[in-house]
Amino acid sequence: MGSVAAFSATAPKYALEVDSEKLFQESTFPIAPDDLIARAKDVLGPEMGIGTKDGGACLADDFKFCAAVVGPLPKEEYLNALGTFKLEDSFDIHQNVFGFTVSPIQPNRVYWFGNSVATIKAAFMGAEPEDVKEDLVFPPQVFHMDFNDDGKVTEFGFYTVDRQYGNTGGLGGAFGYFYGVGKPLPFPEAKPYKPSFRFRMLQLVGNFARKFQKKD
Repeated sequence: MGSVAAFSATAPKYALEVDSEKLFQESTFPIAPDDLIARAKDVLGPEMGIGTKDGGACLADDFKFCAAVVGPLPKEEYLNALGTFKLEDSFDIHQNVFGFTVSPIQPNRVYWFGNSVATIKAAFMGAEPEDVKEDLVFPPQVFHMDFNDDGKVTEFGFYTVDRQYGNTGGLGGAFGYFYGVGKPLPFPEAKPYKPSFRFRMLQLVGNFARKFQKKD
């Protein structure tokens, strides 16, 4: 039976793991990792709301929003888009964020996870609260936020990391809200992933090839 010590925090560094301490020491980015995480949490907080609560003051002039299929959007387009949906008016949203860390490879970037759950409380795009029988459970998403030397946000985005989790069809962001209340937007990117015809044919050919190989 393996020793418990093999799983302890003092175990040797994994062979493929970068030397974070060394990379941070060599970095010329002026904001220390702990301070950058604190700044990211401030930007996420109720006073700034990633630019939606402070008139965009926390965002750099060259800010862009870039997610899996949306963007990059410049600052004004990003703020206008969020102002159109007004998700907080229709939902009680619990972001359930955790795991804040600074990338030692890109030391101006903060990463964190989110497992959002939302309860509809007012009409949203034609869906009424009584029509939505359960909370919206989003797939886990990885968020990132880049900063410049002055602590202003230059990029914000997120990506789904497990499309099988939750009940929004594997969709994160605003697309997940539309799909979750039964009002999906009318284009493929706003609907659950579906393999293309070509990809399905490629898989079919691959399955046939494996069957013939087993016979040989």
